[in-house]
Amino acid sequence: MYKLDETRFTPRAYQLAIAESAIRESTLVVLPTGMGKTLIAMLVMQHFLATANNKGKVLFLAPTKPLCEQHYKTIKESMNIPDADENGIAGIALISGAVSPPKRKELYNSRIVVATPQTIKNDFENLRVASGFDYSLCVIDEAHRAVGNYAYTFVAKMCGDKGVQILALTASPGGNRQKIEETLEALFIKRVEARSETDADVQQYMQQVDMKWIEVELSDQLKRCKLTLEQMLNEHLEVLAKFGFPLGKRPSKMRLFDLRDKILQAENKSTRMLALSQYSTIFNLLHSLELLETQGVSTFLNYLERARQKQSEKEKPTKGVERFLNDLRMKKLEEELKGAVEHPKLLKLVELVRERPGKKLIVFVQYRDQIAKIVETLKQNGFRAERFVGKKDGVTQKEQQATVQLFREGGFDILVASSIGEEGLDIPSVDSVIFFEPVPSEIRSIQRRGRAGRAKSGEVVILITKGTRDEAYYWASRTREKRMRKIVGNMQTGASGTGSTAGAKQLKARSREKSLRQADLKEFSGD
Repeated sequence: MYKLDETRFTPRAYQLAIAESAIRESTLVVLPTGMGKTLIAMLVMQHFLATANNKGKVLFLAPTKPLCEQHYKTIKESMNIPDADENGIAGIALISGAVSPPKRKELYNSRIVVATPQTIKNDFENLRVASGFDYSLCVIDEAHRAVGNYAYTFVAKMCGDKGVQILALTASPGGNRQKIEETLEALFIKRVEARSETDADVQQYMQQVDMKWIEVELSDQLKRCKLTLEQMLNEHLEVLAKFGFPLGKRPSKMRLFDLRDKILQAENKSTRMLALSQYSTIFNLLHSLELLETQGVSTFLNYLERARQKQSEKEKPTKGVERFLNDLRMKKLEEELKGAVEHPKLLKLVELVRERPGKKLIVFVQYRDQIAKIVETLKQNGFRAERFVGKKDGVTQKEQQATVQLFREGGFDILVASSIGEEGLDIPSVDSVIFFEPVPSEIRSIQRRGRAGRAKSGEVVILITKGTRDEAYYWASRTREKRMRKIVGNMQTGASGTGSTAGAKQLKARSREKSLRQADLKEFSGD
């Protein structure tokens, strides 16, 4: 009991080596998507379950309920876990808010508890746990989330206080040194075990994934509209500079976020209020410009429509937004673009799908409006496509799981997904992954790519619009990923590529010397 069924799984050499290391001390495991992080976790779990006279307990955390359900099913089917022992204690339990508090108290006695960190935090804060925090091991999936006030940090603090060993898992700890340092510090990590696709003990198991990027060019009409928006943006940037807050041309969202904090610290109230109003106009212009040049006409127009609706519902409309919407040039743009030809990316996407008949595809899209447009267009062209979105769009987790199952069974060929499809969920391996746009986050880029080449060779195609924010985001994610690999590689120096305690301790020491700036931890998110 509580042992990995090796008739179903044969651990690879690198998995055994990492597991052996992780048994000794709290460890962060960095491993490419699809290379068996969960199997490593189960190898470590079986050791800890055998401690305390075979009465050891394990807490397994994942950030979402569907991920928890996936892990619960995998562990239960893979580790010969009994329904209950001779004392009636359950072998494994999946705990969520859907379970009544009295029942949850009982389930916390189980040898293995699978839950989200939010559930654990809420239950311990509200004294719904009768057994106390008596675990031998805590497994933390998607460990890169352990920053700021995320619930992982609360649970990790409990582990630290109670001497519970931690096994943290991720495919991408982040390209920002401070973010990695904070993760290590928050999770009390003493050792780092990392492998990349190029490491000798991993490379032989990697499927070939061909990567390419395809450039498209805006139509003359969209170029003219883009130029108008840029002129409007520059005018307001000049006004903001006169208030003492220069940003330069076409600032990034990160720089814009940083500037807001500076504006709020301005001593003169009049300057502060006027600058914030300009900031609001600039923010909306930047976002609408990005939508037009990287997504398309319908997404751009929908954004304007929603902005007008929100303004009409306010008792006191926001002046900066009013200025943005009521500019005569913006109104002229709206009229000109109604009925205009969609973004050339959409035409290229249809072409790419047509060139891959019978293939399973995932199309990743940043913005929800564009997902709807893409699904509509693909269906109009005779393709079997469905959207895969989150709760913000009114889709329940059961509906998400049903969509994934239908995709797995061949009910349709093309899954058009928001960021919900990037992280962890057991989506079947596909032939091609298409980025409708590059994302600046190295974590999200790695997760998107990881959907291809899991069980067989595959390809990744990234669509980029020339002369737009697409290009900046593409190179940003590549640079951050290279930096991440270098940082993680440095953690392993002096350990023959098999993990390093010294590297982790060195980074943790730096973390204590620095104060983290919140802006450095922000990631771009879609509308």
